[in-house]
Amino acid sequence: MMKDILSITGQPGLFRIVSRNSKNLIVESLINGKRFPAFSTNKILSLEDIAIFTDTTEVPLKEVFKKIAEKEDSKPSIDPKSSSDVLKGYFAQVLPEYDKDRVYVSDIKKVIQWYNLLQEKDMLNFEEDETNSEENQEEKSEE
Repeated sequence: MMKDILSITGQPGLFRIVSRNSKNLIVESLINGKRFPAFSTNKILSLEDIAIFTDTTEVPLKEVFKKIAEKEDSKPSIDPKSSSDVLKGYFAQVLPEYDKDRVYVSDIKKVIQWYNLLQEKDMLNFEEDETNSEENQEEKSEE
């Protein structure tokens, strides 16, 4: 789910990989559906590679999305344009151990915007992760 969804610095929203070649990626905006090439000169991050700092470790973004979905019963989250205090309070409910010194309000806004966009597009599939982890458990027990 998360490896084909990208964030591109300087571009609003999220993007889905449509195709790849040796010089670029063809991506499609999840906001407006427009396709365009993303070059290696752009800073491109897969959502799978993003994590949120906590006081002890880092939590993968996928796990943060899962916690938001559980809190919101798989419905949209709060408005990412809410006040800083509201956003911090909300994020503390979702991930109480987040590192308040290294996770900025702009990061929280982005996480909430991304969650809401993926939820709106019905692209949050946490069952896939549970199935994969169950299969891995079974493989380990057979060895």
